[in-house]
Amino acid sequence: MAKNPEWEQRVKGLLKAELKKRGFGYRELAEKLTVMGIPETERNIANKISRGGFTAVFLVQCLEAIGCQSLRLSESS
Repeated sequence: MAKNPEWEQRVKGLLKAELKKRGFGYRELAEKLTVMGIPETERNIANKISRGGFTAVFLVQCLEAIGCQSLRLSESS
């Protein structure tokens, strides 16, 4: 799969913004994911988000864990 740094930055920014908006750090996210049956460590989450190349499944799992029911892809929408 070809890497696309521009899109990876965009998706990473979306997830980080949603975490910040809801007051979640990586530790709290790891705890919520673990409760959902998706064992993740704070460090593993930090690495995935830092790289920006995580899967759509991971993105949706994170959004579900933090209670995000909708996601705005751009400010102009």
